[in-house]
Amino acid sequence: MSAAPGVRQGLLRRERTAVYLLFFLAGTAMGTWTARIPAIKEHLGLGDGQFSLALLAIAGGAMAGMTAVGRLVDRHGSSRVMIPAALLQGVVLVPPAYAPSLWALAGTLLAFGTVHGILDVAMNANAVEVERAYGRPIMSSFHAVYSIGGFAGATAGGLFAHLDLSAAATFMSMGAVIALLAAWGARWALRSVPSRAQDAATAADSGASRPKGIVFLGVLAFCCLVGEGASADWSSVYLREDLAASPGFAAAGYAAFSIMMTAGRLAGDRLAARFGAVPLVRCCGLLAAVGLGLALLGGHPVAGVIGFGCFGAGLSCIVPQVFSAAGHRDPAFAGRALARVASIGYLGLLSGPVLIGAAAQLAGLPLALVIPAVLAAFVALTATALRTRTSAR
Repeated sequence: MSAAPGVRQGLLRRERTAVYLLFFLAGTAMGTWTARIPAIKEHLGLGDGQFSLALLAIAGGAMAGMTAVGRLVDRHGSSRVMIPAALLQGVVLVPPAYAPSLWALAGTLLAFGTVHGILDVAMNANAVEVERAYGRPIMSSFHAVYSIGGFAGATAGGLFAHLDLSAAATFMSMGAVIALLAAWGARWALRSVPSRAQDAATAADSGASRPKGIVFLGVLAFCCLVGEGASADWSSVYLREDLAASPGFAAAGYAAFSIMMTAGRLAGDRLAARFGAVPLVRCCGLLAAVGLGLALLGGHPVAGVIGFGCFGAGLSCIVPQVFSAAGHRDPAFAGRALARVASIGYLGLLSGPVLIGAAAQLAGLPLALVIPAVLAAFVALTATALRTRTSAR
C-alpha cells in the first residue's frame, strides 16, 4: 500500500536533506584538507615541486574512483555506495597528517582522492534519483551546498591553524565530525529500489544500448571546469600583475568568482524550473563569456573583479544541469553516465590551470584567459545537448 501524499512528501524532504548533508560534508572534507596544506608541507619539509607530486595523488585517486564506481552504482544502487563512502571520507582525512615521508603522504592522499571520487559520483546519482522523485529541478542546490561545505571546512581549518593546533588535531576532529554526521544523515538517505538496481545490472550484462551523447556532456563539463580551475589559480595573478591591483584587492577576483558561483547555484533550481535546462545553460554560457571578456577588456581592477564575478555566476549552473541531464538520460545507466561525465569534467579542472599557464608563457596571461571565455561561448552554442533523450530499450 503506497504512503499517503503528506507522508511521502515528508520522506522526500528527509531524503533531500540527507543528500544535502553528504554534499556539505564532502565539501567540508576537501576544504579542511586545503586549509592545512601549508602545515603538512612545512612538517615534511617539502618544496613546491615535491609537494605537487603528492597533490597529483589526490587527482589520480579521484579519477580512479570516479571511473570505477559507475558500474557499482548501477548494479547495487547509489545509496549502497554513497553511504559507506561518506563514512570513509571522515576516516581517510586523518592519515595524511601522520605521513612520515613524501611517498607515504602520496599514498594517503591517493586513498583520500579515491574515496572522494567515489562519493562524488554516488551522491550525484542519488541526487538525480531524489530529483526524479520530486519531479522538478533541484540539482543546482546540491552543488551550492558542496561549495558552502568547502568554505566551512576551510574556515574550520583556518581556525585550528590560528589556534596553533596541529594538522593531526584538525583532521582528527573534523574527520570525527564528518563521519558522525554522515552516519546520522545516512538514516534518511533515499534507498535505491532493489528492482531498479537489478534491472540496471541485467541491462548492463545483456549489452543493452547505452544512452547517447554522454561523452559530449562530459566535454561540456570539461569546458566549464577549465574555467573554474583557471579562475582559482590565475584570477589573482591577472589582477595583480596585469591590472596592477594591490595584493589584497587582487584576491577579491577569486572571492567574487566563488561568491557569485554559490549564489548562482542557489538560484539555479528556480531558474531551471522556469526556463528549462537548455535556455538556462545557454544564457549562463553567454554570461560567463561576456563576464570574462569584461575582466580582460575593462583594463581596471574593479572591472576585473566584476568580470570574474559574472564569470562565476555564468558557470554556476552549467555543471549541475549537465550532471542532471546525464543522470536522467537512462536511469539504468545513471551511475556510469555520471562517472563518465564527472571524470571527463575533472580533467578540465586539473588541466585548466596548466593549459592557461602554458598559453601565458607563449602569448601573455590576458590572451591565455581568452581560452575559458571561448569554451564558455562553446557551451552556450551547444546547450541543446542537454535535452534529455532516453535511449531505446
